[in-house]
Amino acid sequence: MWPDRVDAAAAFAGRVLLSAIFLHEAYAKLTAYAPSQSYMKAFGVPGELLPLAITVELGCGLLVLLGYGTRIAALLLAGFCVAAAILFHAKLGDRNQLLHFEKDLAIAGGLLLLFAHGGGAWALDALRGRVRPNHNAAGARRLNGQD
Repeated sequence: MWPDRVDAAAAFAGRVLLSAIFLHEAYAKLTAYAPSQSYMKAFGVPGELLPLAITVELGCGLLVLLGYGTRIAALLLAGFCVAAAILFHAKLGDRNQLLHFEKDLAIAGGLLLLFAHGGGAWALDALRGRVRPNHNAAGARRLNGQD
């Protein structure tokens, strides 16, 4: 079907795009720490959890970007997104809140795909030999006579 280099480039681009939002939000929280704490408190979330949120967004965002420990970082960020959707965007009658709720769930879905399939050939995980082969894709190519 697609050449391996196209798959590798698409996986890399996906990692860059997924990680960008978390790296940006970690930076935004660091540069506006007090307002970020106030925002959390307004939703009943203890402001003392802000360092944890920053650590997850920054740490896992960098791991996804680099493709190192990709699967676990993607899984943690997916959980983070679902929690953010439920905690901060639960007023689904408000169109803006609904949009943010859906966005968080869509990002979680992309991260779960990253968890399931890994970071691709252009990830540090692949260079270190930590990526398990996708036997289902190889089997599908054989069935379609592409191997």
